[in-house]
Amino acid sequence: MTDPQFRTSVLLGGALVVVLVMVVRFCGSVAIPPKPPPPQGPSGTATQLLSKSTTSPAAYARFLESDAAEAGVRAPTIDEMARKLVYRVDEARHVLELGKPPIELAGLKLHLERSGDVVTLIIRNTTASDLGYEVSTMPSWSGCNNASPLPFNANVIAKGTIESRVECSWRDGMTIAVTKVETFEVSPLESWYLGAVPPQILGIEDRIARGHRSASKVRCSAVASQVVRTGIERGEIGWRDLADFYSRHRCQTYEFPPSYRAFNQDGQRQLPVVDSNH
Repeated sequence: MTDPQFRTSVLLGGALVVVLVMVVRFCGSVAIPPKPPPPQGPSGTATQLLSKSTTSPAAYARFLESDAAEAGVRAPTIDEMARKLVYRVDEARHVLELGKPPIELAGLKLHLERSGDVVTLIIRNTTASDLGYEVSTMPSWSGCNNASPLPFNANVIAKGTIESRVECSWRDGMTIAVTKVETFEVSPLESWYLGAVPPQILGIEDRIARGHRSASKVRCSAVASQVVRTGIERGEIGWRDLADFYSRHRCQTYEFPPSYRAFNQDGQRQLPVVDSNH
């Protein structure tokens, strides 16, 4: 090829490239294959994903197995956990005095004793089952928060055992009015679940709650939602509702739904019971 022919070929090739660039730039674009769809998997916020992973019956059943192993008790079935709890209540006012015989209310036997400079309430379980319990009292003297508490289980009293709780500093002639007693029978795992709950979550006053101790090493938040606190203050949510829920649910995972009420029949709701907003 002569030099003039070579120069001519180069010029023609360059012109062809320019034409192709102009065509692509103004008349169309190079077709690019579409991006492949993102991999499918769980979606949602971290809280939503956690909620999805714990609210299914299968996840709840796994918790029953692992928690029963930790508590050293037989793992119940979901149907057993969904049974109605045997409930007792006495709402009459009873006055306790030092030296007076015990009184029996809702499966509990109650009397007062003096221990040094404090008055203690002695609570005996007279039934053949562990009991979730609440004994509401009103001392005749108002300065009771200064009394040093004794460690005791404020939520559960085992069958055939006694719990002793400090009511108030001792004063001559002091009486303690029992205003309400509530109990229900709980299975071993239900007892373990309920014992782990901070009593404040169940609406129990600080005068009593501060002495609570549990065999469980589980520690849960003592702060309830504002909606639940308001429901307790208005009397719309009671101790029975709260204790019924936490007897069936591990407190480190499940929060009390404001709409929850104690079961009145076996299998009344599917477990676990969770807030529909979560």
